[in-house]
Amino acid sequence: MKRIGFRGRLFLVLLAFAVVPAILISVAWSTTGSIVLPIFGATAAWDSIAATGERALDVARAKPLTPPERQLIDAHEANLREGVTMSRRADFVTRELARRMALGALIAVLATIFVGSRVAGHLSRNLSRPLQELVGWTERIGRGEPLPTSPPRRGAPEFEVLRTRMREMASELELGRARAIEAERAATLRESARQVAHELKNPLTPIRFAVDRLRRDADRIPPELGETIEVLAIESARLEEMARSFAQFGRLPEGPRADVDVGELARYTARATIPPELPVTVDVADDVPMVAGHHDALARALANVMLNAVDACRDGGSITVRVRRLNGNGSERVEVAVADTGCGIPPEKLARIWDPYVTSKPGGTGLGLAIARQTVLAHAGAVDASSKPGVGTEIRFVLPVNGGGQR
Repeated sequence: MKRIGFRGRLFLVLLAFAVVPAILISVAWSTTGSIVLPIFGATAAWDSIAATGERALDVARAKPLTPPERQLIDAHEANLREGVTMSRRADFVTRELARRMALGALIAVLATIFVGSRVAGHLSRNLSRPLQELVGWTERIGRGEPLPTSPPRRGAPEFEVLRTRMREMASELELGRARAIEAERAATLRESARQVAHELKNPLTPIRFAVDRLRRDADRIPPELGETIEVLAIESARLEEMARSFAQFGRLPEGPRADVDVGELARYTARATIPPELPVTVDVADDVPMVAGHHDALARALANVMLNAVDACRDGGSITVRVRRLNGNGSERVEVAVADTGCGIPPEKLARIWDPYVTSKPGGTGLGLAIARQTVLAHAGAVDASSKPGVGTEIRFVLPVNGGGQR
């Protein structure tokens, strides 16, 4: 036997709440009319009175009566007959009234069933459809599927509030899933980077020692091998720099945090990183607060971004560094933006600039922006980028003033 659905059960319950009381009241009403009303008619009593009265009148008429006495007896007989007639009329009216009351009760029950079914159907639809929709949403959320964007079904305003809350919950769950996947992926990449850095450093140390020894003994080495030694020195230095980049990416900022003057950090990093011949403007607002964080890690992150800007302006351009204070959402933050007027980044590549090992530089590791993003996220901050090919690129860091708590 097929089980009745939620909407059917709800319809039956609502209909029962309307119909059952109506049936009980109607039965009581019709029973009262059929039993109680005939009692008030008293037809049987009047018939008994009429029978005994007629016998009494016959006895009275058998005796000699005076004309006034006969008139009284005739008047009494007329009143007696009129009372009997009235009682029979009353009996007819009460019985007809009881019958009509029963018919009215039946009509009322049928009307109640009709109206109740309509109201119950309306209420069951307005309750079951939104609930079934929300149940479907929970299944979608459980499977990680996006919620539908179609207009919501009709229902009480509370269902719309519930839909809004479920959409917010789904967004938060999706964000949590994405962050968990990103954290797991980042942890895997960091572990790989640590292993690569370790494997590179082990052979690099004896290679560097060997190259230095060869340089010291250059007078005893044939001249044709001098270029080979320089190649070894340059490539080993490049590998050492690569190992250093892998090591930096393989670890998060460590140690206690301290107050960092982000404006002064931006000025110093610009002087130390950007070549003097490249036009640069550092604009630091007057009300920029100190940020709780790791100075060296933030300096490396900002230097990596500035180095990318320098590389983008190798064919001409300028760099602008802005530091300003942000307020909103109940938190105080500092924004650091590095903008260049260089070659720009194509839209299809812009979304991947934060990924490790993604680079367009010959010999690059693709870890500069990945390290920068990792550092900012470790400070509970956020990163953003915008670019137009041929116009330039802007990289933005947003750091909470309190550092987002110790991690």
